[in-house]
Amino acid sequence: MLGAGREKALKKLRKDLRSGLYSYLVLSLLEREGELHGYAIRKRLGELSDGKLVPSEGALYDILKSLKKYRLVEDFWAEVGGRPRKYYRLTDLGREVLLELKEEVKTIETTLMRLEGFE
Repeated sequence: MLGAGREKALKKLRKDLRSGLYSYLVLSLLEREGELHGYAIRKRLGELSDGKLVPSEGALYDILKSLKKYRLVEDFWAEVGGRPRKYYRLTDLGREVLLELKEEVKTIETTLMRLEGFE
């Protein structure tokens, strides 16, 4: 019985933790690599995290839609190999917001290191 409660708690807390993290990772990836289409974003996140931080396809497109709504990314169509693909890139506002988020992540990282006794 305790195992079911543990799994339920882990599932919820992982979801909460990852929801904002995925947006940050997408912004960081677009800053680093420039223009990418959705599949390439998922693939690179998988490569960078050894397959541990890969949002579902639906979740990724929800994230991209939200980032676009806040004008942090913009999308455009390009033809690749004879087929159209929607690409995403960081906007100037996205770069500004990401810069501030990086400071927030540094604070979180420092706090985690202190909690673990590494600093």
